Amino acid sequence: MEFKTYMCLICGWVYDEAAGLPEEGIAPGTLWSDVPINWTCPECGARKEDFEMMAI
Repeated sequence: MEFKTYMCLICGWVYDEAAGLPEEGIAPGTLWSDVPINWTCPECGARKEDFEMMAI
């Protein structure tokens, strides 16, 4: 399985599915679609819809 990365369009912070966000309770390997809908960017507070998948 290939993990993807998603970038916040507001501040540029990147969510990496492979790394997850353990400090916020999101385990490594958590797919973007499985991140809670009410989750917000840890840097700027943007909503999930303000993120875009990045091609690597």
